[in-house]
Amino acid sequence: KTIYSEIATCAVFCALVVKPKEKSMKAVWYERNGGAKEVLIFGDLPTPQPSDNEVRVKLFASGVNPSDVKSRLARPLQEPFIVPHSDGAGIIDAIGQGVDPARLGERVWIWNAQWQRPMGTSAQYVCLPSDQAAHLPDGTSFQEGACMGIPGLTALQAVRIAGDVTKQTVLVTGASSAVGHYVTQMLKRLGARVIGTVGSAAKAVHAKEAGADNCLFYKTDDVVAQVKDLTHGKGVDTIIDMDFSTTISWVAQGVLRPHGHLVCYGSNLPAEVPVMFRPLLFNSISMSFFLVYDLPVQQREPCVHILSRMLENKQLKHTIGATFSLQQTAEAHLTVEAGQTIGNVLIEVDH
Repeated sequence: KTIYSEIATCAVFCALVVKPKEKSMKAVWYERNGGAKEVLIFGDLPTPQPSDNEVRVKLFASGVNPSDVKSRLARPLQEPFIVPHSDGAGIIDAIGQGVDPARLGERVWIWNAQWQRPMGTSAQYVCLPSDQAAHLPDGTSFQEGACMGIPGLTALQAVRIAGDVTKQTVLVTGASSAVGHYVTQMLKRLGARVIGTVGSAAKAVHAKEAGADNCLFYKTDDVVAQVKDLTHGKGVDTIIDMDFSTTISWVAQGVLRPHGHLVCYGSNLPAEVPVMFRPLLFNSISMSFFLVYDLPVQQREPCVHILSRMLENKQLKHTIGATFSLQQTAEAHLTVEAGQTIGNVLIEVDH
């Protein structure tokens, strides 16, 4: 061997020996459907790198929503593993080709992080298209920003679909829920009267603090009779609904006035819901449905802009019901499943 070949061999050997490990991040993921304690894994994954037109966000908060729980329980995996959660907030710390360098260091809130892709926000970092990281005003905490993706956008889109609600009476089902709490606030800002359904006295207090004029206990009250009483037999003008499987029977009984509008974003029984056609037809009832993950660009862009402006102007009240560490993500999921917490459930991400 020549001295040059020996030097080359030594260089290759040294490179292999001292090659630094690929950077890793703490994350939570699952590889199969099942219970939170059984399938959620806390450990290390490679730190992602942004592709073209993507940003990498250093996360400080991750929002846990009912849809995250449902996906983990039953939605078939299309990838070897899923890092759950679509909502979060943090700081852009890396950008891909085609992204404005001025975005580096920007505080942002995130939407649709784990929609039709495996990598969500239950991690220290996430990469996603630049337009899915919306500006987070300095006066809004990361925890509050992590409430915007599903609860905030769902509430605003529902209110926008409802149209001009000034001086109208609106029934909000689940008025104390994460979405319903924002819906109630937005409706009151627009001059509506709000009747909300709630599940407990504590939740009624929460809904009234957001502006609800009346609260009905759907577990024990005759909601149909009470709504008719509150509206002098006319029914409400609009319903913003989280549970179509229950509410549609109320509509058939006259909770919604003739020519009224039902705006729906969810149902406790989503597969098959019986509908009585004749009351809908003879009362000229309008119904609108939407999936917040699937909003067209022309609908989502104004929603993101309006929400960011409302945050900037401090026009929304936020309620953080429970916080957990990344390592406690299973407990966070169980808390959401229980459905007893008032306010949003969040993961605080440490670095």
